[in-house]
Amino acid sequence: MLNLEIRPLQEADQTEVDEILTATGMFSAAEIEVADELLDVFLHKPGQKDYQVYVAHINDRQVGGYVCFGPTPATEATFDLYWIAVAPELQGHGIGRQLLHFTENECQAQGAKLLIIETSSKELYRPTQAFYQKNGYQIEARIKDFYAPGDDRLIFTRRF
Repeated sequence: MLNLEIRPLQEADQTEVDEILTATGMFSAAEIEVADELLDVFLHKPGQKDYQVYVAHINDRQVGGYVCFGPTPATEATFDLYWIAVAPELQGHGIGRQLLHFTENECQAQGAKLLIIETSSKELYRPTQAFYQKNGYQIEARIKDFYAPGDDRLIFTRRF
């Protein structure tokens, strides 16, 4: 049984988060670089309010997943979930669901009425799309060929 604690990202967690992003096989090097930039903002700019990063700390010894979210600039009560990832060997144990529910609760506590999640339409992302739908998210929009020809941007939403 997994003993899970969700807590703010710490400097020592960054390497494990990078390993998770790489191990999933879902993200390109450029995407991981963007994720790292957001981790750095969270860790090294304590006054910023754009990015909130939490890790799922498993069995008091490892980072099993992480989530990054924050208020959408220039909006009222809208938040974005920027990143969520779980180590491949730990997928299917409810860690992603717990991170997602934690995010929803945190966003609502901060006044959110809408949470937006964007993802790719590629076949590789079908399990991700199913995960969001299973957790109450609807596809609100599709932008054809956004990421590349044949790779649409899917915009999932959930209203609170």
